Amino acid sequence: MIRIRSVFALLALATALTFMAADVQARVGGGSSGGSRGSRTFSAPPATSTAPNSAAPIQRTITQPGRPAAVGQAAGAAARPGFFGSGLLGGLAAGFIGAGLFGMLFGHGMFSNMGGLASILGLVLQVGLVVIVARLAWAWWQRRQTPAFAGPAAPVAHQYEAAGSGFGANAPDSAPLTIDKADYDAFETLLGDIQAAYSAENISALRAKVTPEMLSYFSEDLTANTSRGLVNQISDVKLLQGDLAEAWHEDDSDYATVAMRFSLIDRMVERASGRVVEGDGGPQEAKELWTFRRARGGDWLVSAIQQA
Repeated sequence: MIRIRSVFALLALATALTFMAADVQARVGGGSSGGSRGSRTFSAPPATSTAPNSAAPIQRTITQPGRPAAVGQAAGAAARPGFFGSGLLGGLAAGFIGAGLFGMLFGHGMFSNMGGLASILGLVLQVGLVVIVARLAWAWWQRRQTPAFAGPAAPVAHQYEAAGSGFGANAPDSAPLTIDKADYDAFETLLGDIQAAYSAENISALRAKVTPEMLSYFSEDLTANTSRGLVNQISDVKLLQGDLAEAWHEDDSDYATVAMRFSLIDRMVERASGRVVEGDGGPQEAKELWTFRRARGGDWLVSAIQQA
């Protein structure tokens, strides 16, 4: 009986690990960080009064990081450890997992000689190891995509309130791009309109308010919700505080990254029955940095969202 309980405990652990790897969050952008900020995609936005801490790095983007000089590449290659690290521990880990995966590929588990209960335990451990290795591989790949050098975040500048808006302004006087009240109003409107269009699963409405890259991410998230038989219902979006982190010209486009703290009602609901499966229906707060982009003389579009 004790052994059977142990088997079920290990199975539960392996299942939990699997679902941790496939965790899906609600809200526009899935609570993750993605999109493009032009040449500043891999640089952290300056801190603001609304978001005094560093923003989460962008995790999914079509922008490729700039390649360092040849000397920097050689130094990075020499300093970067192997996938499992160096030394005895790395060699043992690589050998152990390599042997297990080799056995799985050719029909023999790590514990193939034990039979019975041990075989079940071996299967559970193999599943757990595969999940852990996959998560380590993803974290390793993300570290390789992060530039080796990044400048320190700019200090928080003095904030002032823009009349009639929930935004303050945080850009220094020497900012290359001036953001005025009309721009702040556009940002606040986009915050509400995009949440409403996402909740309604209205791809056409989203297309008019976000860049093609962000539209692809939103479409992917909505498709995932549909496959799970769920719909993300968002309502009562209200901007509570906001300020400008930075604004700049780049090629033929203008960019502005804005820190926003807002409240909303965010629920995941079963599509067929209407039963709420995530969210209690009460208002909750979110804090994110949204980057807006526009062609010269055009309308602002959302090009990136980062968690604060």
